Amino acid sequence: MTQERRHGLDVSVNPLAEERARGGPGGQQQQWPGTESELRPPADHGEESYRGAGKLEGRAALITGGDSGIGRAVAIAFAREGADVAIAYYNEHDDARETVRWIREAGRRALAFDGDLRDREHCRDVVERTAAEFGRLDILVNNAAFQWETRDIADLTPEQLEQTFRTNVFAYIWMAQFALEHMGEGGVIINTGSVTGLEGHAGLIDYAASKGAIHVFTKSLAQAVAHRGIRVNCVAPGPVWTPLIPSTFSAEHVAEFGADTLWQRPAQPAEIAPTYVFLASADSRFYSGEIFAPTGRTTTR
Repeated sequence: MTQERRHGLDVSVNPLAEERARGGPGGQQQQWPGTESELRPPADHGEESYRGAGKLEGRAALITGGDSGIGRAVAIAFAREGADVAIAYYNEHDDARETVRWIREAGRRALAFDGDLRDREHCRDVVERTAAEFGRLDILVNNAAFQWETRDIADLTPEQLEQTFRTNVFAYIWMAQFALEHMGEGGVIINTGSVTGLEGHAGLIDYAASKGAIHVFTKSLAQAVAHRGIRVNCVAPGPVWTPLIPSTFSAEHVAEFGADTLWQRPAQPAEIAPTYVFLASADSRFYSGEIFAPTGRTTTR
């Protein structure tokens, strides 16, 4: 990203906004679930910018959807803060290998598990193998998600509805169930929600509903596990530039993605990851059941 000065402030200018001003990125589309190597312009996950401060030293984390997008940025940040990091991903092996490379470059242990989190037994296996390899599990980040733009509710098929909720809700609950078997006092669960779960979205009715469910799940689980000294919070981002966008939205939507924020651009994953670091660390020890909304604009709730 480049820097320019506006109204006396240094602000980051996203290459996507620059490209949009020149008439692009136009018809960029990918096959779901999308891949980082084909994303134009490339996303920033903090590879060159994030500096750790030992906030997660000695901790072990598991991040679903950790191969790309927000998940990769969080994995890099956690590793540079001192955590060993496991990622769960679906199909995109090159992206997963790249995330693992960055974790190991930070001097931390890395694990990667491919598979479909809509399968409850796969969720159990990922958690059990992570805890066994690392000898502990302190942090779970439920981040994997599925969306598909559907403008007319009449076109929302039973198959899409089931895929959305099994990926975005069922898997979050299953991962939390199994992770809690290994967590003691100080354990942390962070769920990825969405601004759509706060405000709704006409073209993502099922997705927005699933994200609203995640928000309430967060608040409910926080109450249920507080007596164990375990905290549960949620990050509900606005538009973020990830492979999910060109692989699930129309070319027209991609071309205008993020233009409705105060910065007239989507966030980079690197700009969202520090929120997860805060919630995973002792800095947020009084926070639980909260929904943090880095949306780039005023958010109604």
